[in-house]
Amino acid sequence: QVQLVESGGGLVQPGGSLRLSCAASESIVSINVISWYRQVPGKERDLVARITSGGTTNYADSVLGRFTISRDNAKNTVDLQIDNLKPEDTAVYYCRAILLRAGNSYIYWGQGTQVTVSS
Repeated sequence: QVQLVESGGGLVQPGGSLRLSCAASESIVSINVISWYRQVPGKERDLVARITSGGTTNYADSVLGRFTISRDNAKNTVDLQIDNLKPEDTAVYYCRAILLRAGNSYIYWGQGTQVTVSS
């Protein structure tokens, strides 16, 4: 069982920046993929960015150039740097971990952190 705890959300003005952090309860070196998703009320949870254990990153088109995902293996954290925030970035941001073990996939979610972009 992997526990994920997100932090760093808050209220920020348009054009501002935030750095979200996802802390894992075990070494992230052993976690195959860690992703950030976001969700607004009434809509599905959408993938924002992900990073593999090998360091490969992928981003949703809507956040390219503004969001940067990174990992710190020593701290067991995966951060999401968000720059030039827009009102449409307002959402609850969730961290997700995927572990592949003996042909099975294990998926874990954090509790989410609220990001609100408003003037």
